[in-house]
Amino acid sequence: MKKPDIISILGPTACGKTRLAVRVAYELNAEIISADSRQVYIGMDIGTGKDLNDYEINDSRIPYHLIDIVKAGEKYNVFEFKRDFYRAYSDIISRDKIPILCGGSGMYIESILRNYELIEVPENKELRKKLADYSLNQLAEILKQYKHLHNKTDVDNKKRAIRAIEIAEYYKQHEITSMNHPSLHSLTFGIDVPREIRRARITERLKKRIKEGMIEEVQHLLNTGITPDELTYYGLEYKYITEYLLGKYNYLDFFCKLETAIHQFAKRQMTYFRGMERRGVPIIWLDGTKSIEENAMFIVSEFRKLS
Repeated sequence: MKKPDIISILGPTACGKTRLAVRVAYELNAEIISADSRQVYIGMDIGTGKDLNDYEINDSRIPYHLIDIVKAGEKYNVFEFKRDFYRAYSDIISRDKIPILCGGSGMYIESILRNYELIEVPENKELRKKLADYSLNQLAEILKQYKHLHNKTDVDNKKRAIRAIEIAEYYKQHEITSMNHPSLHSLTFGIDVPREIRRARITERLKKRIKEGMIEEVQHLLNTGITPDELTYYGLEYKYITEYLLGKYNYLDFFCKLETAIHQFAKRQMTYFRGMERRGVPIIWLDGTKSIEENAMFIVSEFRKLS
């Protein structure tokens, strides 16, 4: 196997990806490029699980990229991610540092590891109007008809599903032109956590983040003028907390619905990663019940063998 251009660390939510990547980065004098579709947003901190303190280790702070680069309320997509990724990647290697791609947004990661050729997709107001009255289940059935999908991991509300159809339809009707990005050889690791342990971690983390002020964070975003529809677009925590604040659920119903949605999301993430393997991305799976130290040293050892 040839020398890797990059190390990639992926896995479902609450599996410890960031802390593992930070430990590896500390050993290799590397920098981290985040592959998280929501951590790009400024002010969306607790709900997206930025945990920026995790980037501090042994009195050192590991540099990170593609976090806090877009204003909350705006939209960010895989086309923009790939553009921004290569800017960060070029910056890192220009300083003779090792890039580590770390995250759980499968489409973002796969767009790099398989060098997807992407185009910027404009709004299709006519299509949006046509799909406005469809249910989420009906939209999901429509999405299944497309061979190439923009995003299959986080279409958990109607607006995101309609956008996914809009992109898929555009790709179907237009020739995709290359962005001329180089293909990268990645040494890729996935964190595999047994289902019951993963579920327990998700529930524990959700309770912790609520205590840390996640609901108040969403209220603050609403107070700054971001509309409920705009926040609901981001899904998961932002969707259910916004609906809770609007009085749609009592607290217990809100918590149960959000907890269930995150469990389902983690399952979809793992399904996507297994699909990436079938599509030709080699992934070395790590035992997520082992310590961060043990898994980090294994990654460092495997990388050094090839360097």
